[in-house]
Amino acid sequence: MTENRLKIGITQGDTNGVGWEIILKILSDVRICELFTPVVYGSSAAAAFYQRTLKDHEPVQFVACRTAAEAQRGRANLVECGEKNLHIEPGKPSAEAGRAAAEALAVAVKDLKEHRIDALVTAPIDKHSIHGESFAYTGHTEFLAAELGGEALMIMCSDILRVGLVTIHMPVSEVSAAISKELIIKRLGQLNDSLKRDFGIVAPRIAVLSLNPHAGDGGLLGEEEQRTIRPAVEEAYGAGILCFGPLAVDGLFASGAYKRYDAILAMYHDQGLTPFKTLSPDGVNFTASLSEVRTSPDHGVAYDIAGKGQAEAQSMRSAIYAAIDIVARRRAYAEWSRSPLEHFERDKGRDVSVKDLPQSEESDD
Repeated sequence: MTENRLKIGITQGDTNGVGWEIILKILSDVRICELFTPVVYGSSAAAAFYQRTLKDHEPVQFVACRTAAEAQRGRANLVECGEKNLHIEPGKPSAEAGRAAAEALAVAVKDLKEHRIDALVTAPIDKHSIHGESFAYTGHTEFLAAELGGEALMIMCSDILRVGLVTIHMPVSEVSAAISKELIIKRLGQLNDSLKRDFGIVAPRIAVLSLNPHAGDGGLLGEEEQRTIRPAVEEAYGAGILCFGPLAVDGLFASGAYKRYDAILAMYHDQGLTPFKTLSPDGVNFTASLSEVRTSPDHGVAYDIAGKGQAEAQSMRSAIYAAIDIVARRRAYAEWSRSPLEHFERDKGRDVSVKDLPQSEESDD
């Protein structure tokens, strides 16, 4: 399957947020369907409501589908999810909007698990509104890990910076007790593998952040660096991962030294996302270490501007492009890393001609 035939699932997110607005802005340019086949999961009523608020964009003509298997190439497709008479109140959190987000996500993940779509891009949710008996998770990342099996790694990525997190959605007061040598080593392994498999970096260099100011200042400002982080870095480095630290956060970013590394491993959510969003306002949230690819914009529901036509779609657009790129890199990596025996078994009996053999750029003539 070539890249322009990829089916990318897109969930509507919270129906009272900016999700539908940014989706419609992107799909209003029909040329986008030349890159991939969009399959949107959500409410046609919500789509129609927000379409009326966008006077300066071409209306999107959706093809109605029961599942992504029916999606038409070259068209924007819509898989109807949830209540048909959904009540839309832009900017106002509600349980109804939360249920709509959860239902669209559940249907999309079912198609993702059954390989009807090649990747999933999720519009923002309101964690408070969506949380309930049918969605007992603190976010997309945790839900996808439970559904797809495995332990997800949250990576924020852009053209200039990649940040992985040791802990994700957790109160700051609990971070110190949650980090351990074993967990940091595990995250370094996940991040290293993702940089190779998902980003095509052969020998990635990873900067590991400290937890305390001034990297603990030799134990004066905390012992986590000496007791936990440094031993983890040393063991991971000994195992072949090019990781360095613990490094003081302010010095790394203020000096521009972060540019020397392929990725940063932060100890907790805001430690990593604050510099990332400052440097990359249109970045992407990528859920790594799972069997399937999921990305999302790096912003929230933005209730303050919902329904006003003011939402900027670039982060969502970047998330879609990132999903396409990561799927392509994963497939290429799977081919590159295939064992010689697998190559032999695949090609056995095939008549290999001269044109099939690797060719030098220079002729012997």
